[in-house]
Amino acid sequence: MYSVSFSFLPRHAVVAASLSLLSLSALPGCGTRSDGESTAAKVAAPASPAPLDTMQIKLAAMRRDSLKADSIVRANGQLPGAILPGHRIVAFYGNIRAKGMGILGREPKEQMFRKFDKVIKEWEAADPSIPVQRAIHNVTITAQGAAGKDGKYRLMNSKATIEEVIQWGKEHNCIVFLDVQVGLSNLENELHKLEPYLKDPIVHLGIDPEFAMETKGVRPGKKIGTYDAKDVNFAVKFLARIVSENKLPPKVLTVHRFTQGMLTNYKNIKTDPRVQIVMHMDGWGDPTLKKDSYKAYIQREPVQYTGFKLFYEYDIKPKNSHLMTPKEVIALTPTPLYVQYQ
Repeated sequence: MYSVSFSFLPRHAVVAASLSLLSLSALPGCGTRSDGESTAAKVAAPASPAPLDTMQIKLAAMRRDSLKADSIVRANGQLPGAILPGHRIVAFYGNIRAKGMGILGREPKEQMFRKFDKVIKEWEAADPSIPVQRAIHNVTITAQGAAGKDGKYRLMNSKATIEEVIQWGKEHNCIVFLDVQVGLSNLENELHKLEPYLKDPIVHLGIDPEFAMETKGVRPGKKIGTYDAKDVNFAVKFLARIVSENKLPPKVLTVHRFTQGMLTNYKNIKTDPRVQIVMHMDGWGDPTLKKDSYKAYIQREPVQYTGFKLFYEYDIKPKNSHLMTPKEVIALTPTPLYVQYQ
């Protein structure tokens, strides 16, 4: 049975703004003792070669690849195969095994993709100047209401489920985001589980501070969680290594945000040409509140690219509210290059 997840709960309503190292015997001859007795000195054994520090080798390779990437970007403006800023990503979000987590799992597969096709056409019509890149965004490591055997309050989708999500993407010309809610664990302990899948060129990553509870010390759902710049930098380095080792185009990393405290020290986030960072405003509410939150937490604390979420169910709950149209989203400053529907 699929464990209960907190991620299907509505995000907290958005509020108005008042709100990148390394550093790397002589053999003694015959001696004479002080009492005049000659003796052969012991010959020292040859020194063993120093063990290779594989971590330092990897760090050196990453540094070399980073400098190479920087050089390419200076010459050409972008690494080959980069999705942003030449496209706008439009994604359906959820979990294919859970109806309550978003549109991705709420409706039967083919019905959902027919709806997705209509949404893509709306975006193509609203802004013909930029191609639309279709995406499905699956919450793959999910915050849980139960602690689990290790007490970390999170559960990873099965291998079969993850492979099915990726197959859905390939069948429908979508890139795929695997989203991570760490619970009381952390990115260092969780991201390596996704590495085999991230070696696929169409697979990208999302990280969600809302359910990052390690520094809060409580289970998911009790408080809104948080990431620091160092957490985002860890994810960037993790993805950059995968890109370099597997000769892949740049990965996209989405970072969810809808409050001030969900991300600290944003100025310390280090960008890397091998990873394209999207700061993603995903609060729900009426358009005025959503726009105010976008201005407060995304526009005023920029990193690289921006994203915006639309909620089929919750954006229409407030009185006189509505689901924002593509033209309304495009009018935001900066214009989001990642748009997600939940």
